[in-house]
Amino acid sequence: MLTLNFNFEPRTEQHYLPGHDPIDVAYEDDDIIVVNKQAGKKTHPNRKIEDDSLMNDVENYLQDAHPYMVHRIDMETSGLVLIAKTPYLVPIFNRQLSSKTLHRQYLAVVKLNQPIFNSGTIDLPIGQDPTDVRKRMVTEDGLNAITEYEVIKKNNDFALLKLNLQTGRTHQLRVHLSHMGWPIVNDPLYNSDPKHGKLLLFADKLTFEEPFTDNSKIIKAKLSKDMYNLICAYFKQPKSSSNPDN
Repeated sequence: MLTLNFNFEPRTEQHYLPGHDPIDVAYEDDDIIVVNKQAGKKTHPNRKIEDDSLMNDVENYLQDAHPYMVHRIDMETSGLVLIAKTPYLVPIFNRQLSSKTLHRQYLAVVKLNQPIFNSGTIDLPIGQDPTDVRKRMVTEDGLNAITEYEVIKKNNDFALLKLNLQTGRTHQLRVHLSHMGWPIVNDPLYNSDPKHGKLLLFADKLTFEEPFTDNSKIIKAKLSKDMYNLICAYFKQPKSSSNPDN
């Protein structure tokens, strides 16, 4: 029999104001919910009085429980976000993030301003950009940041990349790829020639260990129709599959 002792009381007050938008549930059980976040939606509110973030919408959806954030993705990024239904689970998932047993995979369409290998690892520290409080940059005195990438398909101008985070710095993927000369298409901060459209960065897959078991769980997201159509257009791919990395 497994006995767990916790040295804090669970929060009983409402954690977030209830939101107003429906959510796209990719997976749910008694302990967690995984939501497919739309681009342009904040993961969490910046102030308690706000009610327009994903966490507000999940608060409204759960009704009899409260959401507790495990990790976040940028407002401009779409895709999977893992949320706990009890505060007891947050440190468990934090340990999985630290031990690299919780894996986060992304898809991105990048502009090839520089040549790219078929796969590789970007190991470059990231810190604050002193010229813009909104931005981060590669800098020697920054925090360590590691990104693994694999080219799924490419042409002369663009590449579709599969990306795996080994660390979780703010804007890590966007900063690393831009620094390498492969800015993400439609990135308003890190692409010097952004187009008008959604950031082509998608949190594609989550892999983690189920709490209190040895079972590994894999949650794969389905691309939104507009994201899928954009990827097909960039690579002239027939519209026959819901995920272009298949």
